Amino acid sequence: MRDVGIVIVTYNSGTEIGACLDAAVATGAEVVVIDNASQDQTGSEVSERGVRLIANPSNLGFAAAVNQGVHALRAPILLHLNPDAILQNSLEPLRQACLDPQTAAAGGMLVDEQGKPQAGFMVRRFPSAAALCFEALLINRAWPGNPVNWQYRCLDLDCRVASDVEQPAGAFLMIRRDAWEKLCGFDEDFYPLWFEDVDFLKRAKDNGYRIRFVPESVAKHTGGHSIQKILLEFRQFYWYGSLLRYSAKHFPPRAEKLVCLAVIFGSVVRIVLGISRQRSLKPIAVYGKVVKLAGRQFLFGVAG
Repeated sequence: MRDVGIVIVTYNSGTEIGACLDAAVATGAEVVVIDNASQDQTGSEVSERGVRLIANPSNLGFAAAVNQGVHALRAPILLHLNPDAILQNSLEPLRQACLDPQTAAAGGMLVDEQGKPQAGFMVRRFPSAAALCFEALLINRAWPGNPVNWQYRCLDLDCRVASDVEQPAGAFLMIRRDAWEKLCGFDEDFYPLWFEDVDFLKRAKDNGYRIRFVPESVAKHTGGHSIQKILLEFRQFYWYGSLLRYSAKHFPPRAEKLVCLAVIFGSVVRIVLGISRQRSLKPIAVYGKVVKLAGRQFLFGVAG
């Protein structure tokens, strides 16, 4: 598969990367690993397999690392693969979908350890302001089957059938290089992670490209290994920061302001509930920064 290059971004992925690389190398595609300053055995796991490794001295963020990997490859078709995603069969169905010049990207089937499709994650629709407000306000947690969440998470998708979709998961996403270059890749302002793949696919759709879901190509996916290594305080700040940036880029001003207010109110609720349940003031440190971030955006707009 000489016209496909695989980009894998790692951050303390030593326990996951071996199986991922073994399956990726077996495809015959060129593979490059971009490591964002891991402190574990990630580098040695990659080197043992003879895979090209670019080790960054500091964490450049996910979007910048993916862009770096794309520039390091020459293949006209690119696959981004998470280090906790293990290819289970051929990439050829995804490749065939991406041979269509009107198709910017195609995502495959993601399954869990039991082989069950990861419905609600592997394909979603683009988030609406209502969907992000429901998430921020804890409505989706209290009422996960609400119509807004059902629509957003594509729970009506027949995952046995290939189809045009909006947002396949970035964990297993094939992209045409010409579309990538036209759209200038991932937006590195989504730092250090989250929403960069959603933003890219939204821009692709807005530019008239098709985006495909191809269930014939399958990867087993664990999920969340790197995220769990980020302190909760920073994890929430990064996630909401990227959510707010996406809102600023893609929603009209009134909808963006509503998302800001939902994030503020939802964070205050989380502070109150967290103090009550944990009998600790730690939730103030976790969500206080989020409140300030959303408040600044509400009043002054997103920076940068």
